[in-house]
Amino acid sequence: MQELGGKALALLRLEQAGLPIPPWFVIAPSAFTASLTTVGLTEKQAKALACEQPERLNSALLSLRPSVEIEREVKDALRDLSVEGSRFAVRSSAVDEDGSQHSFAGQFDTFLFVDWTGVSSKVAAVWRSGFSDRVLEYRRQHGLSNATFAAPAVLVQRMVNATASGVAFSADPVTGQRSIGVVSAVPGLGTALVGGEAAADVFKVDRAGAVIDRAIVRKNISHRFDPAADEGVSAVNLSTDEGSKPTLTDVQAIGVATLARRAAHAFGKPQDIEWAIEGDQLFLLQSRPITTLADLADPEGTLNIWDNSNITESYNGVTTPLTFSFARYIYEGVYRQFCFILRVPKHKIAANENTFSRMLGLIRGRIYYNLLNWYRVLALLPGFTLNRRFMEQMMGVRESLPDEITRELEQASTRDRMMDALRSMRMVVGLARNYVMLDRQIERFYVRLNQALAPPEPRFEDMRFDELVAHYYKLERQLLSRWDAPLVNDFFAMIFHGAFRKLTDRWCGDANGMLANDAIRGQSDIISLEPAVRVREMARVAADHPELASALRQASTPNAVRVVRKYPDFSVLYDAYLSKFGDRCLEELKLESETLHEDPLVLLRSIGEVARAASISRSPQAEILSRDQTQSDQAHGDQAEEKMRAALRGSPVRRAMLWWVMRQVRKRVRNRENLRFERTRLFGTIRRLFLEAGHRLQAIGRLDDARDIFYLELEEILAFSDGTATTSDLRSLVGLRKQEFDLYRDGPAPAERFETRGPVYHAQPYRSSKPIAATESGRDERKGLGCCPGVVRGKACVVRDPKHALLTAGCILVADHTDPGWIMLFPSASGLLVERGSLLSHSAIVARELGIPAVISIPGLLDWLQDGDEVELDGAAGIVRRLVDVASAKETNA
Repeated sequence: MQELGGKALALLRLEQAGLPIPPWFVIAPSAFTASLTTVGLTEKQAKALACEQPERLNSALLSLRPSVEIEREVKDALRDLSVEGSRFAVRSSAVDEDGSQHSFAGQFDTFLFVDWTGVSSKVAAVWRSGFSDRVLEYRRQHGLSNATFAAPAVLVQRMVNATASGVAFSADPVTGQRSIGVVSAVPGLGTALVGGEAAADVFKVDRAGAVIDRAIVRKNISHRFDPAADEGVSAVNLSTDEGSKPTLTDVQAIGVATLARRAAHAFGKPQDIEWAIEGDQLFLLQSRPITTLADLADPEGTLNIWDNSNITESYNGVTTPLTFSFARYIYEGVYRQFCFILRVPKHKIAANENTFSRMLGLIRGRIYYNLLNWYRVLALLPGFTLNRRFMEQMMGVRESLPDEITRELEQASTRDRMMDALRSMRMVVGLARNYVMLDRQIERFYVRLNQALAPPEPRFEDMRFDELVAHYYKLERQLLSRWDAPLVNDFFAMIFHGAFRKLTDRWCGDANGMLANDAIRGQSDIISLEPAVRVREMARVAADHPELASALRQASTPNAVRVVRKYPDFSVLYDAYLSKFGDRCLEELKLESETLHEDPLVLLRSIGEVARAASISRSPQAEILSRDQTQSDQAHGDQAEEKMRAALRGSPVRRAMLWWVMRQVRKRVRNRENLRFERTRLFGTIRRLFLEAGHRLQAIGRLDDARDIFYLELEEILAFSDGTATTSDLRSLVGLRKQEFDLYRDGPAPAERFETRGPVYHAQPYRSSKPIAATESGRDERKGLGCCPGVVRGKACVVRDPKHALLTAGCILVADHTDPGWIMLFPSASGLLVERGSLLSHSAIVARELGIPAVISIPGLLDWLQDGDEVELDGAAGIVRRLVDVASAKETNA
């Protein structure tokens, strides 16, 4: 059947579906083979010429005609097809023609209004057109081999003497709207439209069967049947009145659009049809797939807005399936719990189960916020508009939702508003209760955490696979579903920080926020600072031992560790660091990340570089190493408090209120950072647990390598133990995913923020609709959020891969984002520039506490600065200037 070609098979399917097809028959390609004797060729000779010398075959076929037997069969078929005065269309039906990949539109000869006596000669002409120069060139351009092609099958169909005709699409091929049918119509025969000689009226019909748009044009000519014309068709001029009338009535246009949709249903995909009306009868002449839709999303599909502005601090770059599925589960549970805490009714939480489970998405292997679902969760809370601004600040998104979407989320009846007010009161009561109990909650959380993370008996290394799964479920019950204290503390940190900045701006004239930033510095009990302090302490010791300092900076990891063991005073400090912070690695929330226990190279290099700087007189790092950072930060805090006292002199009530809010900010930010470290401990435990599970699966031959487990989803791992898996061939599943994720790593990353319509993984460009515009200050200046004051000049050290970064002491660290694991690099930097993040992000908090001048949230930073550019940053004003452009300097020198 396949040899009958695309058109014939399409007509057969349409006819079987009961669509109005003019009578037809098809002549198989074997008829061409049987007729080769008329030009003295065998089938073998013709195939050889088709493959090696198609031009010679083209010449040899000039006198081809159907064999006597084939001609007799054609005449018999015509008699069955004919009514008095019938004329016929003779056209090709090649195997590749009208397919979903290649249409071959206009490449083969077509003959219209052929008298029955001329059909045989036109059949031969269609055969010959299959070997024409234009077909051969088309095949070459589309990478189609000549070795397997033969003459096309030939369709013979009773000709429709149309009063109106044209083409129609079951979906809009330009916009991609699947709900809109497009009908193009001309008076008379469709050859005027296909040949481009006449403009067409265009009707757009929605799937409810209504014409929603019509474009009626002036039509100058019409093609009509003319038996005296060579091709059986003549162009007739139309009068102004004739040419201005709509070709179709609305009822007829709807009928044509319906016919196109029926064809689409028959084939299971959108169709491009040719149609004609003769008298009152509508005929379907041809149908082919709309090839342009394959890479075009439906603009009416479900809208999703994706943003990774802040989540990239935790999950940067390509993330494995285990990490994503675990993170998705955590977010779902935590924010459902958050709604319970804020007294959202249980029935509303239950009604939004799907919303909670789709707060995160994985696009080309990278984790994104599904913003609309975040806002849907937020809309469950009383006072949506106010909460929305707080949430955007916490998430660090640069653009708010479009107003029309937020209005849709805010829609409510009078009764709903009354209930919202009542729930707001309940929420305030609940928040007050949680605030009063928060310190106690945190204490209980630490007790529960330490119990859950205590070394298990037996150890992970000695557990069976099912025991490891059971221990995971235990952690889930103890911690993952009871992450209440960190969640509530984060919420209050967000609220108090925002309130403090507004109050210092309003009452103390702190427009740029530097006073507020300085006021919350100097908290020595923030655990995030301890790694930097310990790195400096180890660097001081290493600086006294040139061999050790050199090994830390240059030797391979095994050799460097060997040298470390030669210096007991350093070795003790090093082991203590790994014991406490060994899980605080780069990208620590990605379960596949190697910890410092597995690869301590970045730590060794950081210590070595700071040690080298410590031995250089007047080095910025030597100064930092020699001073008491806590005292310096406390001095900044004292100065900020003095400025606030001066601004509020004579306003004791305001001063008391501001001091109370300031204490709350300090406390909640400190708790936030410290609780994030406890999260690091939990993730370290989960990482070790699943890695051991990977070893068990490797031992029984289900995985090639223990680390392959990171390419399985959380539920798939648990299901393998529980007996609920839909596949047990884990090795094949991992192999498939590895190939796909390798493509994600090698391919382009999606934009930071973009929209999708319809199925998220089909025909989506993942590009931002709002490219970054040039700053008002020009190409050599950018503005972001200043988060630690100070003016610093130095060379930019652009770090894209912190695992292999080697910072020159005193350089300005430039990064897309940072996470807690970057703290090992901070001691080498004299300044910090970060493209993403918020004032409550880890990089902002740690930079403030370390006293490193910093500017964050700088759009387009990594596209603007190059490694080695000379830059100046003002951490108070949030201004970054490029003083020397390395690329331009190279061009000038050249």
